[in-house]
Amino acid sequence: MSVPHRTSDLLYKYLRTDKKFPHLWCPGCGNGIVMGSLIRAVDKLGLDQDDVVVISGIGCSGRMPVYVDFNTLHTTHGRALAFAAGLKLANPDLHVIVVMGDGDATAIGGNHFIHAARRNLDITAIVINNHIYGMTGGQYSPTTPTGDRSTTSLWGVLERPFDICKLAMSSGTSFVARSTVYHVKLLDRLIVSALEKNGFAMVEAVSTCPTTYGRYNKKGGPVAMMKELRDQAVPVEKAGDMAEGELTGRLVTGVLQDVDIPEYCDMYDKIIERAGGAD
Repeated sequence: MSVPHRTSDLLYKYLRTDKKFPHLWCPGCGNGIVMGSLIRAVDKLGLDQDDVVVISGIGCSGRMPVYVDFNTLHTTHGRALAFAAGLKLANPDLHVIVVMGDGDATAIGGNHFIHAARRNLDITAIVINNHIYGMTGGQYSPTTPTGDRSTTSLWGVLERPFDICKLAMSSGTSFVARSTVYHVKLLDRLIVSALEKNGFAMVEAVSTCPTTYGRYNKKGGPVAMMKELRDQAVPVEKAGDMAEGELTGRLVTGVLQDVDIPEYCDMYDKIIERAGGAD
């Protein structure tokens, strides 16, 4: 007797396999790994697909809502969190997940990002950081490391990069975590925790882009780039025992911030209740 394959079950349950495939992501791109983690997290929590909304902006990560079989929105560049905020306020019972690239989230969408964190709406944000604008021409992004090359920095980037997690933490995000697309099981667990958090939760997934970022910076192929992520990562528990200099060039992974802050919709309900009873 044949035994059903677990991965196949998830594929046919959660992906629009009969409509939108094959996908357009390049070989070695980490976006598919992130999508797999998102699907497994939703499945682990037993969320009803009709209660889940996946929203994206523009870019390589922007294709993810096209492939997953949830309620989905493919919005304009940098505005995914604005759409998500409106949707969450209109129907607070929905599980709203926003998938963005590093440029989408922290460049044109930067103000939306910091104010979504400040408001603390119950939204899960997944930022796929591949250090470049992969789809729109290979331009450098706010997270491209200083000195690295792109189509708009042929002699190297002069600007310092954002640390997305530090940006999120300083903006008041209730849950901040980081993994890489190499550390898949960790990424699964972090997305589960982010979905369970009542408040704005952000998971940074440091990813590979062999076609543009890797090629311009002579990083080698997908396997070499994955090994680099493996070697750069340091669990947050270990990082606490390391000197600051030892962390230069490393990626601290795990849960970086987890605090309880009043959620926006909960506070808004109290305002409505108070206003309704006003004389």
